[in-house]
Parts: sequence; structure tokens; C-alpha cells
Amino acid sequence: MVSLKLQKRLAASVLKCGEGKVWIDPNETDDISTANSRVAIRTLMKDGFIIKRPRKIHSRSRAREGKEAKGKGRHTGYGKRKGTSEARLPSKLIWMRRTRILRRLLHRYRDSNKIDRHVYHDMYLKVKGNEFKNKRVLMESIHKFKAKKIRETLIYNQLKARKARSNTAAMDQKINKIQRTIAIEQLSQGILC
Repeated sequence: MVSLKLQKRLAASVLKCGEGKVWIDPNETDDISTANSRVAIRTLMKDGFIIKRPRKIHSRSRAREGKEAKGKGRHTGYGKRKGTSEARLPSKLIWMRRTRILRRLLHRYRDSNKIDRHVYHDMYLKVKGNEFKNKRVLMESIHKFKAKKIRETLIYNQLKARKARSNTAAMDQKINKIQRTIAIEQLSQGILC
């Protein structure tokens, strides 16, 4: 067996690849062993006795399938988990997402004049204090708050009206009393005269 170490090295430098990528025809070893220059190697390459092996293909199709399945929620059992639940999905991240969503809703409500700045501030602090689980709960509490305010204003207006009525009635009574006393005085003066 003839050593073709030199030819392999020269072919690798000509082909601009590693020696492992160089394929030498085993049937033409005698012709190849006589080639001791790059020019000779090039002629052998033209004849097809020395070839650069093609790239090895490492398919990602299986990896893609696995990723797609994981996206659907498969392969996530206890045996597949490496980190703690906190490391896999931190509670801080969940908190940030929820808080941002709730604050965004509050901004929208304030800008569209659904709530005034006082209600906004009150609800903002409650959001910060982790009082609302999700958007639905926050919206319900806002509606309750608004309904309560409306009820309070109605009651206040009713009280005001009642006070005004009672005040007018009291004034009427006073006027009547004064008129009666005046009438009695006039009558008594008329009798005396």
C-alpha cells in the first residue's frame, strides 16, 4: 500500500478544506502517488480522481417537530423539567405582566373619561397592592365604585331637596305666624279703639 499523505495534504490546501474532506480514488493510487506538486494534483482533480467530499447534512426536521409539539404543551412532564418552577416561569414575570395589563386598562379608562383622576389614583394603588386578580375583576370593581358614587350623589341630592323643602315650609310657618300675630294685634287695636 502506497502512502498518499503528501498528496492528501496538497489536495487539502488546493481544495481549501481539511484532509478528512479529501477523497482519493483507491483504484488510481499508482497515478496519484506520482503526483508531488499542486499542478499535478489539479490535473488529477480535473480527471475526477481527487474529489472534495460533500458537506454532511444534519437535518433539523426532527428538532422542528419537537419544538412544535412543545409549543402545543407536550413533553413538559416532571421528567423533562430541569429548573425549578420559579426558574422556568418566575412569579415576578407573572406579576409584571398582570400589573402592566391592569395599569394599561386604567390609563385607557382615564383617557376616555370613564373614570376621573381620583378614581384612577385609588384603583392604581389597589392594583399595586395586588387587590385584583385580572382585568375582569378590576372592571367589576370600577363599575361597583361608579354605581356607589351615583347612589351617593342621588341620596345627597334627595337630602338637599328635603332640606330645602323643610326650610321653605319652616319659613312659610314663620311668615304665617307673624301674619297671625300682626292680624291679632290689629284686631285688638280695633277693639280697643
